[in-house]
Amino acid sequence: MSDAKTRILVVDDEPDTCENLRDIFTEMGYEADIAFNGSDAMELVARQHYDVALLDLKMPGMDGLELYRRIRKVSAGTVAIVVTAYASSSTADSVLEAGAWRMLSKPVNFQQLLTAVGEAANQPLVLLVDDDSELCDSLWDLFREQGYRVCLAHDVDAAARQLERCGHQVVLIDWKLPRGTGADVLSLVRKQSPRARTILITGHRGEWEERVQNALQQGADAVCYKPFEMSRLLETVRQLSRPSSS
Repeated sequence: MSDAKTRILVVDDEPDTCENLRDIFTEMGYEADIAFNGSDAMELVARQHYDVALLDLKMPGMDGLELYRRIRKVSAGTVAIVVTAYASSSTADSVLEAGAWRMLSKPVNFQQLLTAVGEAANQPLVLLVDDDSELCDSLWDLFREQGYRVCLAHDVDAAARQLERCGHQVVLIDWKLPRGTGADVLSLVRKQSPRARTILITGHRGEWEERVQNALQQGADAVCYKPFEMSRLLETVRQLSRPSSS
């Protein structure tokens, strides 16, 4: 796990609100950036990984839900907390359907907010490296429901960028990738995130078995074969993401 401070992005069209929250989070030991609209927020997300995004729901132009949908495409591991003065059951449903983690009502209860941010930031961070976008989306939903933050990469180069930006507890690696193999990603993990635990995932049990076994002998922690037995996959991730396993 990375020793870097938790980084938070606050997006609200009220500058005083943003600046007050930045001051509070900074005093609490977080790194905090602010933006007053969705476009400026996306510019920040393109340059920097954020562990938590605190998003106002109602903003001129791009609202908080649309902003989070765009953030999720660029930074799937960012946990979103949506804040709104227009709380309702239908609004809450929309927030959760978009993939945001939690909705809080305005005026904000600061103790509740700080608790939520702390819980979000402490969720184990998982990197899923697989070129099957549909599978990645399904596993993202599954792991998020279990309380994990989930970053995505579809090839070796994208995995390298993710490993440079974040400290992951667990990295799931498809053995067969565009322009490379799982062995390339394993090598990157050893160099860039040596405390991360690794799970090889493959549907080519016969074709890749010898190479997978060699990777296990060289330090990979586990292997799960497609199609997954989801309970086993979740239990493997759960065991490897425990602090005592790092």
